[in-house]
Amino acid sequence: MVTLFHDMMHKEIEVYVDDMIAKSRTKKGHVQVLRKLFLRLRKFQLKLNPAKCTFGARSGKLLGFVVSEKEIEINPDKVNATQELSPPCTQKEIRGFPGRLNYIPRFIAQLTEKCDPIFYLLRKHNPGVWDKEFQEAFDKVKHYLSKVPVLMPPCPDRPLILYLAVFKNSMGCVLGQHDESGRKERAIYYLSKKFTECETRYSPIEKLCYALIWATRRLRQYMLYHTTWLISKLDPPKYMMESTTLNGRMARCRALKDYEPLDFDFPNEDLMYVAITEESAQNESHPWKLNFDGASNAVGNEIGAVLVSPNGDHYHFTSKLDFDCTNNMAKYEACIMDIRAAIERKIKVLEVYGDSALVIHQLKGEWETRDPKLINYRKLVLELIKEFDNIIFCYHPREKNQMADALATLASMIKVNKQEDVKPIQMSIYEAPAHCYNIDEKEEKDDHPWYHDILQYVKNRKYPDQATEKDKRMLKRLASDYVLDGEILYKRRKDHVLLRCVDVVEANKILEEVHEGVCGTHANGFIIARQIMRFGYYWSTMEGDCISYAKKCHKCQIYEDKIHVPPSTLDVMTSPWPFSMWGMDVIGSISPKASNGHQFIFVVIDYFIKWVEATSYANVTKSAVSKFLKKESIYRYGMLERIISDNALNLNNSTIADVCRQFKIKHHNSSPYRPKMNGAVEAANKNIKKIVGKMTETYRDWHEKLPFALYAYRTSVRTSTGATPFSLVYGMEAVLPIEVKIPSLRVLSELKLDEAE
Repeated sequence: MVTLFHDMMHKEIEVYVDDMIAKSRTKKGHVQVLRKLFLRLRKFQLKLNPAKCTFGARSGKLLGFVVSEKEIEINPDKVNATQELSPPCTQKEIRGFPGRLNYIPRFIAQLTEKCDPIFYLLRKHNPGVWDKEFQEAFDKVKHYLSKVPVLMPPCPDRPLILYLAVFKNSMGCVLGQHDESGRKERAIYYLSKKFTECETRYSPIEKLCYALIWATRRLRQYMLYHTTWLISKLDPPKYMMESTTLNGRMARCRALKDYEPLDFDFPNEDLMYVAITEESAQNESHPWKLNFDGASNAVGNEIGAVLVSPNGDHYHFTSKLDFDCTNNMAKYEACIMDIRAAIERKIKVLEVYGDSALVIHQLKGEWETRDPKLINYRKLVLELIKEFDNIIFCYHPREKNQMADALATLASMIKVNKQEDVKPIQMSIYEAPAHCYNIDEKEEKDDHPWYHDILQYVKNRKYPDQATEKDKRMLKRLASDYVLDGEILYKRRKDHVLLRCVDVVEANKILEEVHEGVCGTHANGFIIARQIMRFGYYWSTMEGDCISYAKKCHKCQIYEDKIHVPPSTLDVMTSPWPFSMWGMDVIGSISPKASNGHQFIFVVIDYFIKWVEATSYANVTKSAVSKFLKKESIYRYGMLERIISDNALNLNNSTIADVCRQFKIKHHNSSPYRPKMNGAVEAANKNIKKIVGKMTETYRDWHEKLPFALYAYRTSVRTSTGATPFSLVYGMEAVLPIEVKIPSLRVLSELKLDEAE
């Protein structure tokens, strides 16, 4: 079932053994999901039991629970079976009772504390006599199950509430959340744990800290994405979270830094609205203040800013600019960074202070902006200030702007004393100017491709509107590298190869095809960019788009090489001519087996041009190897001079010796237990396994993806030769499927020849 519905699981359906649930958020979407499910069932000839089919259900039984849109409750049948139990009489029956409760501990509050007398009977050297105390605990649990609570899933818009309770021998907690009204609390999860013998000797505060850490680890999936209010009888956890001198068991509380903030002060709901109203009124009457500064020197480019609230709270921002810029550009970057921070905080009244007279007077409109590098910055700032009701720019001497100046040079100038308690300052890295991240509304409405201005100039010698003399000179210089053929524009490379210019839509199709299509090897961004240019396509942001696309590829993240060490040197085998010397090896066994039972891949590689042939087998026998050598190597590419392999018996036997004797082939063996001595084959094995792994969809169809992996390997550049094996064999690059959809220059040339004939 997992193999057949791998692409729908956890998205549209849930599968457990032979039970299946199709789910959707809307009625219209539910019909589409059912249609897709039935088509998949019909494709693989699966049948459903009509007695177990229910359509349009708003709730249903799943793994022993009754699940609906807003609630999770226990199956009443299982609760009734537990309530009808008679008191246990033997040690085996006593162990069976906690086992019956083991599947519903998240529904029972303080389960360990309630069952503590029963757990006492399970200890060693205990007579196991069932008396009145144990009967009361037994009846207490059964009575609780008669009114078992209904749990609800957490809502992302509201904070969670965590209650902690610590007893002598156990601890418990409950995670809850307010409902839509904000007055009633609903339970999400109950947890309880019995202390071990050494944990019972902890001090009360250590037990509380241990309970907090244990609860946060068990409820990690909830607390990572929600703000949590902590409710407990003791207040010290609040101060331990802020202390820097913890050690031993108490230091475990620092692990909570990885989670969303834990609020130890439960808010007073009656005063929340009043406090917000007073704060907003105060912000309207008293403006926020912003101080910014930037520095560009031999050490680097840094910017810093300080945002001061009407109450005197300071918010510090600092960033490192990982691109070349002038000092004035750094000033603008600092100003833009803090203005954006003010916009995120919904600030409407702002006073901006800076020690750069040039930037301040240009933003006020008193000075003209002549530097082309600063024009885009000024435009971006003027767009951002539209978000404010009132904003003022004021010049500040450097003596009054020391904090922002210190933040701007923090990376190289400030030395922090490690003994002092210093709040951490987050530093980010910008790899491009701020105006490059801004998308102009006019550009969004512009349907022209990136090369529109160049095309108009090459075609009609027409300049764009509002172009300055400098822009015209720049456009004229750029147009000299472009050639027009009909309505298609080509980019001329330095080697005079013409590349077709494509727009955004075509570029996305090319990226998808080259990276993960039929010929896609899931290579990194730099290799993809070179492949696209080799196939005859070009756009202005090609390399950056390729890098970004590769970083977002899910399979590239899963199958990326985890060994970050320098590559070891491999011994190069010299070959006098193509297809004269081959290396052969076996990959496997591969688990799981393919759907046809194959679990091995037999690989051979030519040492001259790195051409690879491979096929899959259930078992690589000596007869299979001899047939492969004759059919795929000798009869296709000519006589061989020698073959190199390891000492495996299926590659060294009388059958292989007869083939070598028949065709006068020399058979050599690489050094035992030294795979790098036959490095070309080992490198080919690694690359083929990577490509097949990234192409595989259901883990058992890898044998079907092997031909595509070979095609991708042969059409990608090999580092040792600097060319693709396909081009070295056939004298030209292979035609890709994308070249038929978006015709490249050679495809268009072939079409013109056909029309001429």
